[in-house]
Amino acid sequence: MPPSYSPHFLPFSSQFLTHTIKPSLFSPTMKDRPPSLYGAVYVPPHHRLISSPNNQNATKNSSAPAILSKLRDHQNTPILNAKGTASPPSLPHLQQQQQQQGTYNNNNGSKSSNNQNAQYNSAYCLGISENVSDRQLDLSLQSGTFDEANIEEWKQKLAMLLHDDGKQEFVSRDKKDRRDFEQIAALASRMGLYSHLYSKVAVFSKVPLPNYRFDLDDKRPQREVSLNFGLLKRVNAYLGEYLSKKSRNKESFSDNCFSRSSSNSSIVTEEGLFEQPEPLASGTAVMEKILLRRSSLLRDQQQAWQESLEGREMLEFRQNLPAYKEKDTILIAILQNQVVIISGETGCGKTTQIPQFILESEIDSARGAFCSIICTQPRRISAISVSERVASERGEKLGESVGYKVRLEGIKGRDTRLLFCTTGILLRRLLVDRNLKGVTHVIVDEIHERGMNEDFLLIVLKDLLPRRPELKLILMSATLDAELFSSYFDGAPLIHIPGFTYPVRTHFLENILEMTGYRLTPSNQIDDYGQERMWKMSKQAPRKRKSQIVSSVEDALRAADFKDFSRQTQESLSCWNPDCIGFNLIEYLLSYICENERPGAVLVFMTGWDDISSLKDKLQAHPILGDPSRVLLLTCHGSMASSEQKLIFEEPEDGVRKIVLTTNIAETSITINDVVFVLDCGKAKETSYDALNNTPCLLPSWVSKVSTQQRRGRAGRVQPGECHHLYPRCVYDAFTEYQLPEILRTPLQSLCLQIKSLKLGSISEFLSRALQSPKLLAVQNAIEYLKVIGALDENENLTVLGRYLTMLPMEPKLGKMLILGAILNCLDPVLTIVAGLSVRDPFLTPLDKKDLAEAAKLQFSHDHSDHLALVRAYEGWKEAEKDLAGYDYCWKNFLSAQSMKAIDSLREEFLSLLKDTGLIDSYATSCNGWSYDQHLIRAVICYGLYPGICSVVHNEKSFSLKTMEDGPVLLYSDGHLKMLGGYLEFFMQPAIAEKYLSLRREFDELIQIKLLNPQMVLHLHHELISAIRLLVSEDQCDGRFVFGRPDLKPSNMPVAPPQHSLISRTESGPGGDNSKSRLQTLVTRAGYAAPTYKTSQLENNQFQATVEFNGMQIIGQPCNNKKSAEKDAAAEALQWLMSGTWTGHEYINYTSMFLKKSKRDN
Repeated sequence: MPPSYSPHFLPFSSQFLTHTIKPSLFSPTMKDRPPSLYGAVYVPPHHRLISSPNNQNATKNSSAPAILSKLRDHQNTPILNAKGTASPPSLPHLQQQQQQQGTYNNNNGSKSSNNQNAQYNSAYCLGISENVSDRQLDLSLQSGTFDEANIEEWKQKLAMLLHDDGKQEFVSRDKKDRRDFEQIAALASRMGLYSHLYSKVAVFSKVPLPNYRFDLDDKRPQREVSLNFGLLKRVNAYLGEYLSKKSRNKESFSDNCFSRSSSNSSIVTEEGLFEQPEPLASGTAVMEKILLRRSSLLRDQQQAWQESLEGREMLEFRQNLPAYKEKDTILIAILQNQVVIISGETGCGKTTQIPQFILESEIDSARGAFCSIICTQPRRISAISVSERVASERGEKLGESVGYKVRLEGIKGRDTRLLFCTTGILLRRLLVDRNLKGVTHVIVDEIHERGMNEDFLLIVLKDLLPRRPELKLILMSATLDAELFSSYFDGAPLIHIPGFTYPVRTHFLENILEMTGYRLTPSNQIDDYGQERMWKMSKQAPRKRKSQIVSSVEDALRAADFKDFSRQTQESLSCWNPDCIGFNLIEYLLSYICENERPGAVLVFMTGWDDISSLKDKLQAHPILGDPSRVLLLTCHGSMASSEQKLIFEEPEDGVRKIVLTTNIAETSITINDVVFVLDCGKAKETSYDALNNTPCLLPSWVSKVSTQQRRGRAGRVQPGECHHLYPRCVYDAFTEYQLPEILRTPLQSLCLQIKSLKLGSISEFLSRALQSPKLLAVQNAIEYLKVIGALDENENLTVLGRYLTMLPMEPKLGKMLILGAILNCLDPVLTIVAGLSVRDPFLTPLDKKDLAEAAKLQFSHDHSDHLALVRAYEGWKEAEKDLAGYDYCWKNFLSAQSMKAIDSLREEFLSLLKDTGLIDSYATSCNGWSYDQHLIRAVICYGLYPGICSVVHNEKSFSLKTMEDGPVLLYSDGHLKMLGGYLEFFMQPAIAEKYLSLRREFDELIQIKLLNPQMVLHLHHELISAIRLLVSEDQCDGRFVFGRPDLKPSNMPVAPPQHSLISRTESGPGGDNSKSRLQTLVTRAGYAAPTYKTSQLENNQFQATVEFNGMQIIGQPCNNKKSAEKDAAAEALQWLMSGTWTGHEYINYTSMFLKKSKRDN
């Protein structure tokens, strides 16, 4: 969660103005969300992509006093944008005009306009069938109590919507429409329309609707920005001095900037920065002679190895592999074709042999030094282990003719001709070498996994092949949709290699239960994740709304026939819970194997680190499985260091059985020689992406049949084995053949940046050429995000910031945070935060020492910031490392030494990359002058994480975290998260708003100049930086929250002389008069219901009250008792109603008169 800091750098106008939440520091080219393109009208993300708003002439209504608009229906008030223009208010004299424009709001059964409803022109053919008979529509209506006349009326309205290309949706606030919503929604569905009920608003649309629409949320909060006069005066002084100096030195300043922008240090103006210069002709001839000598040397070394005793023995071993029998066929196909697709079953030896075939062939032909073979692997552990195996088979050490390169480590020498690497490494090389100069062969292994990087690489390579006709591309996989890949590469030839695995006996859940006699019950299937993860246990309990895991297999379970099994097995299967992993069953099976089966290692496939660590804790408490003299318990996960991952390949001592708990990282390309038994839970963590609501999530899902076969094959690589699938066979039969490609189920921001960095043209057009292209909406969401953070301009071209982000191998938001940390001289803590957010959480919480662990973390996070706690923990670890006490420090403070080392490595990598960009020099100390300023660090964090930020709003029994687009996340005391509707707005005095606008403009310009001129020093701009630092450090962010407050418009209300109140906010005045009684008098005289109060006790034993009247809620300040809290809330309401100036008793009559008039008018 971002630190508790409320950003205020926002555009505002009018007396008190509102705008969407913005970051705490000014983003370069950061655009305001809807107003810049759609005026003051909300356009949902999916509407922004496929429609364009109609232009409207803003019409202001200034006849009513401002105080009347506060208690009127909120729809009667226009929303002012940053330029002061207004969207049309819902006023009677404008209804006819807006009916002609085609906006419908079924309020009280009539057409009317609604300032929150966008108007659209359809930009595509919806293809909705209009030939729907009344009988078909009637059949779609479900039985229940509803108004038949209302349904008939909606038939006509929806038919009109379908026929009108100028309208996109209907919006209704009518109670009877909410009452009949199910029937109207069924009617709309039959007509090809979409519907959604947002609290008190029903929407019917031609396009899918998201879960939340902030324009339809009447309860969204607004927060006041209030600065004390002294702070504002000092900020003004700094800003005024800066602007004055800038005006005096404008000409010389500009000349200096642009002269620097064309210097060699600029990454922006150097279009050919990454192109390698062509060697001179004389140099080419010399190099060719050198390469010929090296080729001859490589051939002699290879022949010597093949003739040696060890070489002959290794060759004999290799000749027994199925792949070796196809050696000539494979080499001829590669020679005759530019693209070859090889499908090799598990155990055929394709991963280790085919790269060797190519290398050996090139060396035998005296072209060894001229060839350069790159073989990609989807995972780090695969690249490392395969390279070690190939080097061993060639009788070499790593770094000679064979090497590897993965993130943060690698071994590669001058004579390395075969390089194994992760797909991401090859993509990084393409960034600096677009034509892969010097590379002769690219092998892409395990393409059946369809990772995002692999699919992206295939598009790039397909475009590259015509420019590099001599380049050879070989695609390999254990199992793949061969025809799909062949057709994608214009009928590339296919070669199939039969597999070789020892027989593997397969046991599904019904077989396991029958064989072992284990009995499943609802209670013994609940997986124990410990006290700190109780929420994961509660998710396994039966519930009305079925999970995706359950719903995807329920039909298969319902149709399954288990009559051939015992009654006990049938009863167990009847209560099987697919949501559970089955910790107890796994423990029982492992114990059964250890006591009854032959020797051999066990490989257990789990979904993620939580499952692995929790199961490991459980097994270590078992009398047999936790005995180190009998069992060696290991884990394997993608976040572990390579040295720790390699432990799974080591064989244990005699009499000790090895058990490896792993994710799908061990599914392909690696062989653990002593594995005999495999336990497969059938699930894997998979990212899914809801493009409509723009929400990604990482959840367990069933694997594919291909993945299941790969897992099963791990048991038969070197000897006969057994595989226990912890799910019934009928569930396996329901699995999909292949996993859904990652490019179709994940956000695409980083991918879009890579596309632009490689100058591959239009993002949408490029991705449409993918093997299976993602949805247009997902692509447009990614583009919109990159525009919001300032990485792309309106024409989808890389901005200066975007060019920097492409050079940093991390999420765009983290790269942005890192860049600003370097610019604002607080680099060191930001480096730690960015590295920490890129690895697994270093704070550990053991089951039996939870309280001690929390106390240890508290010493680092005393200011309630996890980010700053991470900085302090790392700094302490670094000091301890100087005395070789790093492990002791981690042990005492419940920190992961593995994560700390990973953070340290990433810091070094990120620092090196920043030096390459020119933003910092070789002496990084100059970038840490303000690393002590925690307020500035918080602001940089907020700047980087925008728009993924929220603000805390306290409620009666909980507090909600208000976000921008998806509504707030309500966080209860038990840790439960619940999505609601609403987002955060600010309002402030015009003078303060103008100051923020001016600061933002100047800061945007400064950041832009700095990025164009990395070596520019900022001390010449210290006044501007000082103004910003002063604002973020001394603004206490204590402005009040207001709910349901309408946006104000300029008022022509007569100004009376202000009256000074003699009444305290919390104390009673003469005759018992106080703020509560004055508010009640004011509201009831106008004919409204009396205000109501809700009071809650805070953690510091103070009380905070909320007053509600006319559908609005206003929160007061914390007080020492309940009565004072209620009075303070009433005082806040009075101050707001009277705009902070009218506080005397005489004004009550004056205000009530206008309130009554407002009520009559409505």
